[in-house]
Amino acid sequence: MSGLQRANWCDERRRVNGAGVFGLLAILLVGLAAAFPAAAQQRREREPNSAYAQRRAKLAAQVDGPILLVGYTGREEESQSYVFAQEENFYYFTGHNEEGAALLLLPGGKTWVPKPETREKMKSSTVDGGLAPEILFLPAKDRRKEVWNGVRLSPEDPDIKPKTGFGTVLPYSELRAIMEVLALEFPTVYTILPYQHELGGYPHEKEVVDWLKQAVPQQTAKDIRGNITDLRLIKSLTEIALLRQAIDLSLDAQLEAMKMMRPGLWEYQVAAKMVEVHAMGGSEVEAYAPIVGAGPNSTALHYDKLSRKIQDGDIVVMDVGAQYSGYAADITRTIPANGKYTPRQREIYDIVLGAQNAALAALQPGVIMGCRDKKNSLFNVAYKYIDSHGKDQHGKSLGQYFIHGLGHNIGLNVHDPGDSCRPLQPGMVVTVEPGIYIPEENLGVRVEDDVLVTDSGYELLSRKLPRDPDEIEKIMAAAAKQRAAAETKQ
Repeated sequence: MSGLQRANWCDERRRVNGAGVFGLLAILLVGLAAAFPAAAQQRREREPNSAYAQRRAKLAAQVDGPILLVGYTGREEESQSYVFAQEENFYYFTGHNEEGAALLLLPGGKTWVPKPETREKMKSSTVDGGLAPEILFLPAKDRRKEVWNGVRLSPEDPDIKPKTGFGTVLPYSELRAIMEVLALEFPTVYTILPYQHELGGYPHEKEVVDWLKQAVPQQTAKDIRGNITDLRLIKSLTEIALLRQAIDLSLDAQLEAMKMMRPGLWEYQVAAKMVEVHAMGGSEVEAYAPIVGAGPNSTALHYDKLSRKIQDGDIVVMDVGAQYSGYAADITRTIPANGKYTPRQREIYDIVLGAQNAALAALQPGVIMGCRDKKNSLFNVAYKYIDSHGKDQHGKSLGQYFIHGLGHNIGLNVHDPGDSCRPLQPGMVVTVEPGIYIPEENLGVRVEDDVLVTDSGYELLSRKLPRDPDEIEKIMAAAAKQRAAAETKQ
């Protein structure tokens, strides 16, 4: 039984509260893996069509004009390693994971009927009778391309409506004419505007806005990003089920890494084992490039070269997370290469773990996660703990070595959208990851776990993976004993 099958589709609005939530998800329903039996790019599992439809309705109710979201177009490359993955916001509202699609929502979720004066100016016969509240645009069937890349969903498919959950599915080629007609009555169109940095933001977002300026220059484009972020912050029960799958796979991989760890291995070998565990458990891709940093590399936050041979006495940071059906885990453990922390490594590890426990003890709805200028933020709780415990080699406090934030949202992105200065709400899923990094000692320690905010506090979703250093050493010692016994038999 998959994690998604355990989710109760009918209970989306029930509030999440503590470890008992998993019992709510234990209702067996029809799996959705077969929802797209002939579509090559669709995810193995997804939420039910009703979940995406509810989100679309919530978004459409917030604006006074049409909303246009465009999925990624895909790209042609010589490299055969490219695997298509949908733009997150588009996927969040459609569950559609194929290239070249668009979504149009009409304000208030209501059918639009053109005014008589508008009908006189229209060129498109597609909208003579009006437009449905929501329309999915898909590329036309291309059988020549499908020979190479697999079957794709298309407007011509006889069962396209139940497959996608849209009552209206049109060819993508009709999008421009429809937008031109809507512009006759709606002065504003809502879409995702590019961030105002790095030459206008992500290329995809800029391309969509540039296309709108060309197709409907009389319309003003307004940003819908904030509205979407507000919705994505609170995870549905089905999203939480998928996150649990990603997290559980990540915990399995971390445990295998603990068991195999020893001096003489290469960082890439440890990472490869973890990726294998993810893939064998159903992960389609890694949530981010695996980080396995030994010795001096433990102090580099996003180290990904994986090129060091692990030495006796090294500390090893393993920040590796799986993605499951689009949802990302983010888990870190820091372990001794030889199975035994040195006194100094243990001292720093205990301080980091103490800071994490202090932050977790204070975590509840209404608390602010990351604002450094808020006295009681969880970041400051963790920072004060670190700064008041232990010293560096020069007798200075360790707060200066806590060089990143305390955590972030996770979901369809390992760094899901969200403001760290915004109070926590039930249904958010965040990381809690204090760290200390002392380059001159070749000593970096990070302990990172994934947490579901509940009505009464939190649920530690990654609780099955040991954090206690004594327990970690016991696991590594038992694994070393088994390896030695196996070598003796050979």
